[in-house]
Amino acid sequence: MSFLSNLFGNVKLPKGIDLGLRDEAENLIKELIEIGKKDDFLSERPGGLFNGQCHNIRARAIGRRLDEIGGLELMQVARERVRKKLKMNTASHLDYAWVKIGKWMS
Repeated sequence: MSFLSNLFGNVKLPKGIDLGLRDEAENLIKELIEIGKKDDFLSERPGGLFNGQCHNIRARAIGRRLDEIGGLELMQVARERVRKKLKMNTASHLDYAWVKIGKWMS
């Protein structure tokens, strides 16, 4: 991510992503932002939308798919978009929800 794209919020998908998967990646990132707005990525208690570690189940599934599509670089783009659309602490919740997915904080 370049300094200008980071500064002005134009965080683009990595160039190496297959053209056929770009729309899927964009839709997954949009869904991730909606999850952050509505439910958050962490909970104080497991159950319902959250697994035994209190991580949002769907957010983890999205993280795994983003890792399959574009690896750590795509996950970082998604995290940056979450940070820009939502509060910083919500993005940090995503950091913890994605622990041990691909190379994310592992």
